[in-house]
Amino acid sequence: MSKPIPPISKYMTTSPRTAEGSETLASAAKIMKDGGIRHLPVVEGEKLLGIITDRDIRFVESFQDVDPTELTLEEAMTEEPYAVNPDTPLDEVATTMAEQKFGSAIIVQNERVVGVFTTVDACRALAELLSTRLRK
Repeated sequence: MSKPIPPISKYMTTSPRTAEGSETLASAAKIMKDGGIRHLPVVEGEKLLGIITDRDIRFVESFQDVDPTELTLEEAMTEEPYAVNPDTPLDEVATTMAEQKFGSAIIVQNERVVGVFTTVDACRALAELLSTRLRK
């Protein structure tokens, strides 16, 4: 008898740190460094606008004419990030992330960011599923 595939909400990082689109690249870099995170949802109020990653920040900062204390996240973010609702099955999210080479999925409920699922979370989920479902 097989067990049902769990929803993404079981493995996501809950209550993720977010940043307003009007915040600067330098501000986002500090938030990410202080929090030890690599993916930062960009919001307006609670509504998802985009995402900025540590890789995005390093890339944009490499341009000579960019001042990270003045460039806003709205100007630097990736718009329309991969987003799913909390009930989306884990396998569906993992498959899409692998096929599209996404580093994260933003979990949105009622137009509000409620979680983030990253490749690190995916590895934790895999380890748990292997140890609990496949060991005899």
